[in-house]
Amino acid sequence: MFRVPFLIAIALAIAFGGGIWSTLVALDATIGFGAIRLGAWEAFPEAQTAKADPYAKSHRANAGKLLYASAEGLVFTAAVDETGARLTGNCSYRLTGHTPPARFWTLFAAAPGAAPPSAQSDLPRALNSRMVLRDGDGGFDIVMSATAKPGNWLAVPEAGPFRLTLTLFDTPTAGSSGLIDLSMPRIERTGCGNA
Repeated sequence: MFRVPFLIAIALAIAFGGGIWSTLVALDATIGFGAIRLGAWEAFPEAQTAKADPYAKSHRANAGKLLYASAEGLVFTAAVDETGARLTGNCSYRLTGHTPPARFWTLFAAAPGAAPPSAQSDLPRALNSRMVLRDGDGGFDIVMSATAKPGNWLAVPEAGPFRLTLTLFDTPTAGSSGLIDLSMPRIERTGCGNA
């Protein structure tokens, strides 16, 4: 007597649960379409505009993030080095070169899905364009490692994968169609473990 309603209840629970789960997985999988890849760096310049696709709008609403307008800034992320290997806290890396033109930029490392580092951190978990030491032609050399290094040092999580986020503020490249021609900093692995 209760067998049919019980089976219907189980089928509905599986259908609704599976639907909600698959939607959340799809929203976390990507920011949307229109990604631009420059070496190890990736950006979604259309994600914050009125021309954004429905997936980008849903991702933005689900994450509760306020993205920058095209004239305000552009966010690049990197989860791999120049060879395509995932960035991990067990290894040390060197970030060299120049950023695209911008009035101000910030750089931080965080585990995937984690919040940006706190300003109260004792370690330099974030850097910006005003604090980085540069060479004669305006380039920089930043060492990314879980252990302290001399010079420009960005502290990364001690173990597990991490993602770099480079945000360019007030940059003419954000509204430019020449994003493909930009030169981004190189991410090179210098050693793993105690090396």
